[in-house]
Amino acid sequence: AAGMFLRLLSDVRWQAANPKWRRMTCCRRSASSTAEPHPVSLPAQAQVVICGGGIMGTSVAYHLSKMGWKDIVLLEQGRLAAGTTRFCAGIVSTARQVSVELKMADYSNKLYQQLEQETGVNTGYVKTGSISLAQTQDRLISLKRIASSLNVMGIPCEIITPKQVAQLHPLINIHDLVGAMYVPEDALVSSANVSLALATAASRNGVQIHERTSVSHVAVQKGRVAAVETDRGEIKCQYFVNCAGQWAYELGHSGEEPVNIPLHACEHFYLLTHPLKEPLASNLPTIVDPDGRIYIRNWQGGILSGGFEKNPKPLFTEGRNQLEIHNLQEDWDHFEPLLSALLRRMPDLEALQIMQLVNCPESFTPDMRCIMGESPTVRGYFVLAGMNSAGISYGGGAGKYLAEWMVNGYPSENVWPLDLKRFGTLQSSRTFLRHRVMEVMPLMCDLKVPRWDFQTGRQLRTSPLYDRLDAQGARWMEKHGFERVKYFVPPGKDLLDLDQSKTFYKPDWFDIVGSEVKCCKEAVCVIDMSSFTKFEISSTGDQALESLQYLFSNDLDVPVGHVVHTGMLNEKGGYENDCSIARLSKRSFFMISPTDQQVHCWAWLKNRLPDDSNLTMEDVTWKYTALNLIGPRAVDVLSELSYAPMTPEHFPSLFCKEMSVGYANGIRVMSITHTGEPGFMLYIPIEYALHVYNEVMNMGQKYGIRNAGYYALRSLRIEKFFAFWGQDLDAFTTPMECGREFQVKLEKGMQFVGQEALLEQKQNGVYKRFTMFILEDHDTDMDLWPWWGEPIFRNGRYVGKTTSSAYSYTLERHVCLGFVQHFDEKTGEELVVTTDFINQGEYEIDIAGQRFQAKAKLYPFSSLFAQRRRKDEVELSGYQRE
Repeated sequence: AAGMFLRLLSDVRWQAANPKWRRMTCCRRSASSTAEPHPVSLPAQAQVVICGGGIMGTSVAYHLSKMGWKDIVLLEQGRLAAGTTRFCAGIVSTARQVSVELKMADYSNKLYQQLEQETGVNTGYVKTGSISLAQTQDRLISLKRIASSLNVMGIPCEIITPKQVAQLHPLINIHDLVGAMYVPEDALVSSANVSLALATAASRNGVQIHERTSVSHVAVQKGRVAAVETDRGEIKCQYFVNCAGQWAYELGHSGEEPVNIPLHACEHFYLLTHPLKEPLASNLPTIVDPDGRIYIRNWQGGILSGGFEKNPKPLFTEGRNQLEIHNLQEDWDHFEPLLSALLRRMPDLEALQIMQLVNCPESFTPDMRCIMGESPTVRGYFVLAGMNSAGISYGGGAGKYLAEWMVNGYPSENVWPLDLKRFGTLQSSRTFLRHRVMEVMPLMCDLKVPRWDFQTGRQLRTSPLYDRLDAQGARWMEKHGFERVKYFVPPGKDLLDLDQSKTFYKPDWFDIVGSEVKCCKEAVCVIDMSSFTKFEISSTGDQALESLQYLFSNDLDVPVGHVVHTGMLNEKGGYENDCSIARLSKRSFFMISPTDQQVHCWAWLKNRLPDDSNLTMEDVTWKYTALNLIGPRAVDVLSELSYAPMTPEHFPSLFCKEMSVGYANGIRVMSITHTGEPGFMLYIPIEYALHVYNEVMNMGQKYGIRNAGYYALRSLRIEKFFAFWGQDLDAFTTPMECGREFQVKLEKGMQFVGQEALLEQKQNGVYKRFTMFILEDHDTDMDLWPWWGEPIFRNGRYVGKTTSSAYSYTLERHVCLGFVQHFDEKTGEELVVTTDFINQGEYEIDIAGQRFQAKAKLYPFSSLFAQRRRKDEVELSGYQRE
């Protein structure tokens, strides 16, 4: 029976359709014949070498060859599709929470649908639809939020009642359901056959495929891929693609220059049954029961059912060089909770005969999102791996985006949520990965409400003030491994109750954050913002200034001591980074970027700065603790501590100066707060951090000082209409589209990256505009809250999505930020978005299927704020980075 199953999943009749490939590989070799001679020698060189013959490797090869690259070699250490791909459950599901993942899955579904016709290889594609079940109201809300996204993307989807579930799938027990989401276009495929079909098409397009060829390491010269060493000789190449699945981590570390690919394998179980007395129809919908932690699909008239248990079993932590994945040991005791959930959901299965319990490895990543992109340390080294059990859903789309990235230099969508550079070296510890995947695998099914945090791998990067802040009631979240304060729980508050508060509605921290915001506006608050990425760039001559002038859009040739807000743009004018740069001296600059820019920004600059020994760049993130003093009394606190006047006449906006604070020297003080409120950022050498913090808190007592966290910061910056990189701004967003023309100096006397694209936008107009929405008929206490990703409707038509939102304690309304586009009603063509188009529409924000009226604005409500300042000052400080 087991053999029958494995043959079914890896049926390899595709060579018959492709004589060229058959000649090349001579014949299909059995799994044991590893010593068999290879009939075709490896080429001495190629443009691209792909390692891994599963769904990812074959998809990349297929898409590269479709885009015109022909000189490609695909290497597989065992047989094609004999790794995790062979054991994949074959469910193609588009119900994804992250927009780019949803688009990848939708593309994959459409690709697989026509693949058999294109290649002649039977892929087993059946459009069955899928039903995601909800046992609780919170689960139903999360499904409604996904359904809203699917519908505006043009993917049919509806929320249905338990009775409708029973009509679509008669065997399902519906007694404990409150509703479900039905996606009729979802499908089933044979994963191995899809992979073989992609390989067939790639081979016809000129890709060479070699099985039983192991890659030992990648040779690097001057920071670029130079060659690939295999057990059958060397292949010189320009590009290497690591699609080695669960072996991607080991392969990344085997090279001369290690490439960190943080993923780890866990055992994944599913069972197969014999056909029912009345075999199940092949088009019966797939069932996903996240509250029961299981999925159920039809398989040859019987069922295939697996899930994501609460106590997963990581494996291969120490590494394992295994050519092909064989079925791991059965473990019925471990599978029992999932089996019980299956029998509760389908009671008629009690008498069904089980054929086999399959146990196969699946690789998971630290944040449950797949890994793609170019290595930050080795040019030409690309990665596509870590699919978190969704490989077949993402395979087509992920291969397409990576191929576009390699050929064009960038993909057609914003893939930052999946970019390898979102991780640093700290996430590649085996102990960290083992512990994190034990949390990640159960999270595949857990209800993820807004603002949830990982619990494992914490307290890794901390500020020197961590213990002091923790003792004062700090509640922590993590960004890029760095602990950051969300808010401070006042003494006497029920801490346990607050920590367990997870909701789509008004959260328990509402009043706490409100009091922190009030203090920022009326007195003075301290926020530890040490996690910011900090670089120093200097030179012996003018090299630093000249290089930065070319790489940044604003004019950095400012007097010493001035701070400039600027974008680091790509050729299309999009934000690769959003930062503040202080000119410390004629030849030295201090750059402050968002926390998660540490790897990405370093790689971007390293690849573009001239190779000049007189020009140096240093990452000084760890050298400085950053304290943000926000509020009207910040001036008083700092002037008393430094015995220096800090008023705007003596210390103007966007100014930087080294000062003494208390006993400590060399504190870089900047007159910015990233919120629009008055105040200062203090960059403190790390050994002085505790002293300066204590001095500030002691001196600030008489001014009503208190600690605050990032939730207060978020509320302040959103009500001031400040965008931040990674959520509002990305590589596809230009300064012209978000009202930041004043931070671009098109006529600064020299060219800069992205200049041509911005000049074109200035002349022709923009196709999307960053807009602020104030919810009008929304009840903060009773209605669902907006968080991000909610569809925006103008005059009843979909025009975009929100990118971030927060409650404004000043306006006593919810504020959402997002981009508005203008589509032609007949053709769907993108049209220029004008100010009149924004101002003349009636807007609604869709929160989990319910629409709320909203007022659109292109400028903040500056007149409503207690701190009234000139408009240009508000604009100049208008940058927030989280």
